[in-house]
Amino acid sequence: MNIVHGTWEPLPAARWEDGFLSGNGHHGALVFGDPNDERVVVTHHTLVRPNGGEQARPPQLAAELPALQDRLLAGDLHAAESFTDGRDLQWVQPFHPAFQVRLRHPRADSRGYRRSVDFTTGVAHAECEGWSSRVFVSRADGVVVQRVEAADLVVGLDHRLTGAPDTLVVGQSIVRAGDAALLTLRVRHPDSDRRYTGITLVVPTGGRTALVPPGAHVTGAESVLLLTRVVRHTGELDTTPHTRALRELAAGDEESYDRLLDRHTALHRTAYERVTLDLDADPAERALPGSELLARPGSPALLERLFAAGRYHLLSASGLFPPRLVGLWTGDWNTAWAGAFTNDANLNLQTASAAAAALPEVTAAHASLIRRQLPDWAENARAVLGARGVVAPAHTDGDSGLTYHFSREYPLHLWTAGADWLLKPLVDHDETDGTRDPHTAHALAQVALFYEDFLTRTDEEGRLVVVPSYSPENRPANASWGAINAAMDLSAARHALLTAADYHPGPDADRWRALADRLPPHRINADGALAEWAWPGLDDTYDHRHLSHLYGVWPLDEINPYDTPDLAAAAHRALELRGAENDSAHGHLHHALVAARLRDGERVAHALGQVLKGDFFHNSLMSAHYPNRDVYNADAAHTLPAVLIEMLVQSTPDRLVLLPALPTAYPKGRLLGIRTRFGAELDLAWSPHEATAVLRPTRSHRVELRTSSGTRPLDLVAGEDHVLALGAW
Repeated sequence: MNIVHGTWEPLPAARWEDGFLSGNGHHGALVFGDPNDERVVVTHHTLVRPNGGEQARPPQLAAELPALQDRLLAGDLHAAESFTDGRDLQWVQPFHPAFQVRLRHPRADSRGYRRSVDFTTGVAHAECEGWSSRVFVSRADGVVVQRVEAADLVVGLDHRLTGAPDTLVVGQSIVRAGDAALLTLRVRHPDSDRRYTGITLVVPTGGRTALVPPGAHVTGAESVLLLTRVVRHTGELDTTPHTRALRELAAGDEESYDRLLDRHTALHRTAYERVTLDLDADPAERALPGSELLARPGSPALLERLFAAGRYHLLSASGLFPPRLVGLWTGDWNTAWAGAFTNDANLNLQTASAAAAALPEVTAAHASLIRRQLPDWAENARAVLGARGVVAPAHTDGDSGLTYHFSREYPLHLWTAGADWLLKPLVDHDETDGTRDPHTAHALAQVALFYEDFLTRTDEEGRLVVVPSYSPENRPANASWGAINAAMDLSAARHALLTAADYHPGPDADRWRALADRLPPHRINADGALAEWAWPGLDDTYDHRHLSHLYGVWPLDEINPYDTPDLAAAAHRALELRGAENDSAHGHLHHALVAARLRDGERVAHALGQVLKGDFFHNSLMSAHYPNRDVYNADAAHTLPAVLIEMLVQSTPDRLVLLPALPTAYPKGRLLGIRTRFGAELDLAWSPHEATAVLRPTRSHRVELRTSSGTRPLDLVAGEDHVLALGAW
């Protein structure tokens, strides 16, 4: 294993948060690597716990909207607090683990112990004298695969993970299947017909298998192959086809593991190896275990490994769905914030690198979630705001896309910018790929239809007004949560209308562009900063973890130092004034992404330093939400690659910016395989005195090249490599 593309530890995981991770975007595996009592926690993206959210609907408030708009425009700054149907806050259904596959080997000798995870294959490997275990989750065959070499092994399935309700209805069975054993765990949620079933096939090579209910005891085997699958269902499940599928995969011979790994690796390695980062780190530091490397926050080797781990975990968490707040993994039933898909920052940050870092698998998972939920988005628009088109929820469990999670302090039902932000990665992918996905085109048209119906109020100068308007998850210093003309809402409406027009030339496009032209400009406040609310009289609240008002800087291209220098300067001032509030990881890295777009490399370095020095990463290299590894959360792990890419390479359909925000701490390196939004693959190498970029365009196009030494046009021809030698940058 190339240690840049993996990590290792000299001890088993003592906490589930430190377990190494594998996943195929459906199933996940969290591996402890304990030779005496090995535990592999199995998860599945569909497993959410019924809590009332499964019946929740959006509030029927459309008839009350005109009165609310009248009151807000008349100066009643607290009017939105009564725009509710009086319900209590309802969380979406919480994500939870399935069970753990437990393997007891009581006589293990821990001499020579080492555990590792190989990012190129997704294999978590642990070994010591007389024992070894290899685990991966197959992207080809949809199954958790484990091979164990041990002379004496007791295998069982155990649902009793931290926080598991005592009221779960649980049944287990074990049957002999020739030399193999089949373990089945059936779990039903109380007062519900929601169930899930876990099936593990235990196949020894040599030796004998005894049934010791509810598990199996294998002795004298050369190795043991375990294949595990989880199925969510209602009613009784016929396990016959699933059992048959596992038997076919096992194939009854000792080469089964290698065949399964080869099929999986052909898909996983291809995706993972498309992009690599080399920061010219010290080889001795590259060889350190992750726990020791994390203690060196200034080490380039740490950033190299976190970049690699971030891409690995992001790929592994994406398939059926994009990553949740916890990616695809948890060892605890009590996941913070329900382990949801949180759409007003977190999901968007986690998937930020997908297009540039050449992970269309992530974008496809993201698109799949949107397509399934688009009818629910339409119901949100009708019920809450009386409009055609679609409005995305701020939280979803994957089952429902309905807006029902809101309260006085989090009036998320007033947030209308979500659909644009969620569709932005799909638009980026289309630009990168040079195509226009019809599903994305349809969704954009639905967002534009919403704005046609919603943007009906005007100010004294005849400009459209976004009312009510919400800037997640902040409020004006002198007003309540629901306000007027939040900067994010203005940017999102303008971008959605113009992008929909680009995808749908014709009369609709003319109408949508005209509507976008009537939106008001951003406001610069008395501090010289881009105001979070463009409506006069609304004062900014600076100490907040979200940077919603800078949406026009990142992820959009609306505000930038080249086309809108005055607004960019105001945005930079707003960034300077922004506090970190509760030190959430997503706030620091969102800050870094905006700073990179504004060409402030030292501010990028400071924001990165807050995370690297704040003890945000577990030994697994999965991250936490707060400093000191408090609350398991994938935001930092999955967002960090996007930050490193943005500080080195930025692109639009017509512009390439090289090394816009490189911190002085990383004077030399290489970034290989990046995709640009004008359809070229890019390799970049830099040193203190020169930089070289190699472009491999897939379509002919003229772009504007920006470096610190100036600007010039660049004519690219499809199929012809273009080498840029930059003597100064």
